[in-house]
Amino acid sequence: MKKSLVLCAGVCAALVMTSCGSSKESAYKKAYEKAKAQEQVAEQQPVTQTPVVAPIVEKPATQTTVVDNVDNANVRTENVTLISGAGLKAFSVVVGSFSVKANAEGLQSTLKAAGYAAQIVFNSDRSMYRVVASTHADKASAVQSRNQFRAGNYPDAWLLFNK
Repeated sequence: MKKSLVLCAGVCAALVMTSCGSSKESAYKKAYEKAKAQEQVAEQQPVTQTPVVAPIVEKPATQTTVVDNVDNANVRTENVTLISGAGLKAFSVVVGSFSVKANAEGLQSTLKAAGYAAQIVFNSDRSMYRVVASTHADKASAVQSRNQFRAGNYPDAWLLFNK
């Protein structure tokens, strides 16, 4: 009796499992057939597109000529003291930084031989000797001078503002 009851329960469970699979398959089959039918209808209808044209509006052009970009030039502010040279103005072009004074003096002599009034300043906060190739009262002329040094032998030249 127990064996037949267990056997019946197993057969019922098998029937339930197989019936669910066929209903899923039939649902997928119906969805597939529906999509195919919609695709065929879309292929049969002619596609007519009307071009979208935006109106042309003429506006006068404004021309801006940039002479220089002085305001965007980066300037490093440091508190430095003059070691060798004639004296600093507000903005200076630095072409070399050294921790050893002799190296700074070597670059200074090279610049002086090339005709520049090179100077050496010392930043005590960083313990660095800065070699200044030129010094200027205004930022615009300092930027122009820095750009000339960058175009030449000193591509890493930068601007220094003395506190």
